[in-house]
Amino acid sequence: MTMEINNTDPFEKMPLPDDSGLSGSGAFDDSKLAKLNGVISQGLNPYPYKFEKDEDICEILEKFEDFEKNEGLTVRTAGRLYNIRKHGKMIFADLGDQAGRVQVLVRKGNLPDEEFEIFKNLVDSGDIIGVQGDLFRTKRGENSISVSEFSLLSKSLCALPEKFHGLKDVETRYRKRYLDLIVNAEKREIFVMRSKLISEIRRFLTDREFLEFETPILQTVYGGANARPFTTFHNLSLIHI
Repeated sequence: MTMEINNTDPFEKMPLPDDSGLSGSGAFDDSKLAKLNGVISQGLNPYPYKFEKDEDICEILEKFEDFEKNEGLTVRTAGRLYNIRKHGKMIFADLGDQAGRVQVLVRKGNLPDEEFEIFKNLVDSGDIIGVQGDLFRTKRGENSISVSEFSLLSKSLCALPEKFHGLKDVETRYRKRYLDLIVNAEKREIFVMRSKLISEIRRFLTDREFLEFETPILQTVYGGANARPFTTFHNLSLIHI
């Protein structure tokens, strides 16, 4: 495991953001805050500067298409942890990035005891980690990575929505879009397709020498000398726009 050592402990006196307006998913979780303090007490930096990965998860999944050739191949990637399942000396979890998800296996025999205990007790769903390990398939045929090295890259402080109930409330999905994009792959794919569509339309029009400019939008600054400003009130933010 390669974590940056934090001797000066700059996080000890760092004030946490105010989460008084949050509740449920997206609010700060006391157990996660305790685990953050546990990481720091180990002399480890929970937010290291960088991690060098060799490939995205989608590229790793492509290697499983020719598994006989790539079985045991060592890969190095990073992503967010989902659905951690602990079974004694083995811990299974899903590791996901913007392109896909793959199962990872953290086994006590593959890591030093101290590092295994750190993963078992201080790492949980929502954290971003980097891993290095070998490709293999479980007895059930699940494409997996057997982890031989891991790095904690970003310790999450907010609880993710539950696996089975998900993020059902429409208002919460719209107000906390970051949660919606983290847990709902289908919704994330819609945003990806929208971005690609807008980029293609922009490219098509730019190639034909069309000019792009911004049209008026609601804002907090009054403008327009020849018309009475239209104002409304944003209830959630408690501001006039």
